[in-house]
Amino acid sequence: MSAEDPENADEDVEDEEDLRYFVRIGQTDLDGTKSVERSLTDMNGIGKRAARIIADKAGVDRQAVFGALDDEDIETVVEHVEGYADEVPAWLTNHQNDFYTGETTHEIGNDLEMQRRADINRMQMIDSYKGVRHKRGQKVRGQRTKSTGRTEGTIGVNVEAIKEEQAEEAAEEDGEE
Repeated sequence: MSAEDPENADEDVEDEEDLRYFVRIGQTDLDGTKSVERSLTDMNGIGKRAARIIADKAGVDRQAVFGALDDEDIETVVEHVEGYADEVPAWLTNHQNDFYTGETTHEIGNDLEMQRRADINRMQMIDSYKGVRHKRGQKVRGQRTKSTGRTEGTIGVNVEAIKEEQAEEAAEEDGEE
């Protein structure tokens, strides 16, 4: 990397030419300049733990630059992303026991959002407790609602308005005397 060694400078230029700036998995473009683990976490449905497991199963260094990998290594990563649900235990997937089929899958990308929306819509149509809470826009998972999650205006004491009213009343009393 020093200026004295021109051979290393040529290798750096060649490495930059071989770098793929975008790696496409499914319908998602991932950043090829990041590490494998960080780049995979940019995809919906894959978090840090899943990215680490995928990199380990694919036999790829998870700290390596994703776009600098060989095409074969990238293909193995893509295969492991698509077959993630088959390789891990059921409790590590994001869509367990589907309502209609009973299968356990791991949804990624746009499929995750579509599946989530379909599940919420089904709950709303059958008027389950969670569906009713979703319809009303209230919290669904048992959180507190007495003091948080308020959407319509602030409830409480408006000190400035009270002071203005008191000042107006005092002015009226002074005017009457």
